[in-house]
Amino acid sequence: MNQTPALITVLLLATTLYADDWPSWRGPAANGCAPTGNYPTRWSPETAAWKVALPGKGASTPIVWQKRIYLTTPADGRDAVMALDMNGKQLWLTKLGPESPARHKTLGTSCNGSPVTDGKGVFARFRSGVLAALEFDGKVRWQINLIERFGPEVYIWDQGSSPVVTDRHVIYARMHHGDSWVAGFDKATGEMRWQVKRNYEVPNENDNGYTTPLFFQHQGKLAFLVWGADHLTAHDAADGKLIWSCGGFNPRGTGYWPAIATPVIHNDIAVVPVGRDDRQQGRMEGVRVDGRGDVSATHRVWQRDDFGIFCCTPALWQGRAYLLRPLGQVICLDPATGKTIWEEALPRSSRYFSSPVIANGILYAAREDGVVFAAQVGNKLELLGENPMGERIIASPVPVSNRLLIRGDKHLFCITEK
Repeated sequence: MNQTPALITVLLLATTLYADDWPSWRGPAANGCAPTGNYPTRWSPETAAWKVALPGKGASTPIVWQKRIYLTTPADGRDAVMALDMNGKQLWLTKLGPESPARHKTLGTSCNGSPVTDGKGVFARFRSGVLAALEFDGKVRWQINLIERFGPEVYIWDQGSSPVVTDRHVIYARMHHGDSWVAGFDKATGEMRWQVKRNYEVPNENDNGYTTPLFFQHQGKLAFLVWGADHLTAHDAADGKLIWSCGGFNPRGTGYWPAIATPVIHNDIAVVPVGRDDRQQGRMEGVRVDGRGDVSATHRVWQRDDFGIFCCTPALWQGRAYLLRPLGQVICLDPATGKTIWEEALPRSSRYFSSPVIANGILYAAREDGVVFAAQVGNKLELLGENPMGERIIASPVPVSNRLLIRGDKHLFCITEK
């Protein structure tokens, strides 16, 4: 069983799942895919249905729930969550604790992690350490500061993991050069209900993790994967208890391999990005997710050491994984075997950090310099549009309700078919 039923199960525990919702960073099925709709391929900032100036620079991806848009942003030196309607009208802006300025001024921001909703509220995590729950009217349900409680977070880059939710908990994975763990916090109160340590001896920087937990079904129960520190681990979603672990991804002990791209799951196989493809050290592995205990030697299905990805999480569409490499190469991969179905390339003039999404067969990929490409995928890559937005883009596009939401350094754009 793939991860889609697991995600739908989580959301239905809270409320009805609407076809036009995008409740988390990678969408309702955590695969970067909107399976239906009519989406644009050619546009310009001037032809946008609307654009809204944002109060500060952020790299987090917006979410959408029942015709409202929620995103994290700095505002007047503070962490904030912003709500807009589908016409771009601001509904509210709630300021939280003081902003923690990014260490890396070009790519990093104070809000790299994306918010998530369970259909009853919005949850967000910021570089400052703030983890907060807000009601849909902008009122703060609770907020805590994980750095104040557990100490500084030591990253070479800037914090980037996003929280995820179950019926009872908001789950967050803290993976850095220090005490690392995954924990579940009570959605109603913010109290920590469980914590599972996740500390491994690894080469320099490999303990820095920026990935997001990924839900799946394990023997009829909801579970989640965590990728980081050269290990893939599976946990019970109810209490975080370790179900299985898989090591051996870095047999040569290569350093400076932070985990940035999150795996995807298709038919019980996790497609795992390993290493740094920007340094020609990228690999891909397929791991079965149905095991128990140490599965390092038993559940590897395939391995590729001739390519990889670094920052961009794959998208899944019609049983195929679509990988975006740092310089614009797109690889269509069979998740079951790891075999390349085809490989093409998007235009290159700067790097790709935004994760690709697919809307009804159209792949959207945003280059750092602000050009968003639209390409038909399936049996080949057919470039349909090259659309410069005029500002840097790190956040992933959001295809929802026949609209494409694009977050740049300065604006949120809404693009529709003419």
